[in-house]
Amino acid sequence: MADRASETISIQASPERVWEIATDVASYPTWAHDVKSVEVRSTDDQGRPVDVEFRASALGRTTHYTLRYDYSEAPNKLSWSMVSGDIQRSIDGAYSLSPSGEGSTDVRYELSIELAVPMPGFVKRRAERRILNAVHGMKSLAEG
Repeated sequence: MADRASETISIQASPERVWEIATDVASYPTWAHDVKSVEVRSTDDQGRPVDVEFRASALGRTTHYTLRYDYSEAPNKLSWSMVSGDIQRSIDGAYSLSPSGEGSTDVRYELSIELAVPMPGFVKRRAERRILNAVHGMKSLAEG
């Protein structure tokens, strides 16, 4: 069974700026601190990343996984699902953006992960907090 987490934050930046950051996956290692490297494997006809391989810190080790990005609800939602991974069975997630007035944007970050090996609850909760911190890195970059 997949573990789910979500967080909604307000970012003092336009939805266009937040969208620009969310879709620039090659730059994730500069603000999503657990992401160590990114390699774009394929792009769509607009040059946007579609299949992206990640190397990230997770649970005291390095993990590799490839995500496929879906732009069908652009520019309001960027979603993804896992193509392959080493310690995960599945990863599904999304950034949903909505203007919140005064040039700011509400961002809802949703993530569902199913690991290949069982983990104790306290380890999962610690990992969940670290994963959700990524959206705070996005906020810092957008407001900086």
